[in-house]
Amino acid sequence: MAEGLSIGQVAERTGLSVHALRFYEREGILADPVRRESNGRRVYSEDDVDWLDMCIKFRSSGMPLDTIRRYTDLVKQGAGNEQERLALLKSHQEAVVAQLAELTECLRVITYKVDIYTEHLERGTADCLWVTPSTVSQDEAV
Repeated sequence: MAEGLSIGQVAERTGLSVHALRFYEREGILADPVRRESNGRRVYSEDDVDWLDMCIKFRSSGMPLDTIRRYTDLVKQGAGNEQERLALLKSHQEAVVAQLAELTECLRVITYKVDIYTEHLERGTADCLWVTPSTVSQDEAV
């Protein structure tokens, strides 16, 4: 094998399936074309793995594949479009910040409920927590 990583090794390192790696390649998500051995087997570089790790973070944070593809296309075009790349990244950054704020509020509510359940379980008064709403007044419902 040529110096580099096999598709299986990249799958193991990135957590992506072999199928997902082939899909990313087909969809133009990789910054550089995947090299091939004479027998047609893919050979990945450390740069490919680094790029995939970044794309995985983008996807995990909710960036659509079309946006990742657009970013990849801009990078492939080379110098001169840095403002557009920055605008794309800033837009996604704002979306992630908003998502974090929403999740923080969700966590606040969940933490509140955990505290209530913990307190009632420690006091031995948890039986009122599992009563159906139709049998408890709104003031008693927790």
